[in-house]
Amino acid sequence: MPAPALVQTREGQYSVLQADLPGRGLVNVGVLLVDAQRDALYVRLRRDLSMLAEEDDLDVLEALADDLDAKAREMGAEQLLDYLENTLSATLQITDRRAVMVEDFDRALGRLYRENVRSEVLQFRTHLPLYTLRAAAGRFLDNEEIVEEAWVEAPEALKQLYPDMFVARIVGRSMEPLIADGSLCVFRADVTGSRSGRLVLAEDRNSNAFAVKRYQSEKVQTEEGWRHERIRLESLNPGYPSWDLDPDENKYRIVAEFVRVLD
Repeated sequence: MPAPALVQTREGQYSVLQADLPGRGLVNVGVLLVDAQRDALYVRLRRDLSMLAEEDDLDVLEALADDLDAKAREMGAEQLLDYLENTLSATLQITDRRAVMVEDFDRALGRLYRENVRSEVLQFRTHLPLYTLRAAAGRFLDNEEIVEEAWVEAPEALKQLYPDMFVARIVGRSMEPLIADGSLCVFRADVTGSRSGRLVLAEDRNSNAFAVKRYQSEKVQTEEGWRHERIRLESLNPGYPSWDLDPDENKYRIVAEFVRVLD
């Protein structure tokens, strides 16, 4: 197995954005993360704001992410946090900054958000089910009984959620750089159409084991119709092997299609 790549980190700073809402008190509504080296701002706000705020406050909160992004580009992220710390009202507040070492800022933002913000679970509107299933970015990884573990909030970029979507954790580095070791990933079940070239979650039916890989297949036409001559599961990381599956479809099953990395 290839040696793990050296992880490069750089310093970030984050603050929690809070709102003092009628009847609720002080509520954490989002996280601001600054890449100090690039002076760049990463923002994530709750998706359930309409459940929290009255109409007047809601308009302000829903426009906040775009406003912060625009001001960060204009002023720089560090100067923006200085401005917020000195000018925010009692209604909208920001906590003191905390230092954090970051490998990937998008993933760090998701982790910090989950640690600091507890939004209301709106199933398949803002949240998706996280299953105990662990899938290998490599050879198939065995699982115990798979159950629903929790509901996790999907990022705003994932606008439409569906009942056949779910979240699972990926173990291993063979799908890097797209999928880092330990990533939570969104999948959608009931893959339709040609699978070739797609990233899929495959199951070895004999062992309750799963792997995520790029699916490639070659078919031949016979008197009975088309059949698979070769099925290959490919790694994205060239330092890790790809392999062929037994074309017997009763042994393996394509469970779902990869949608995106959650964080």
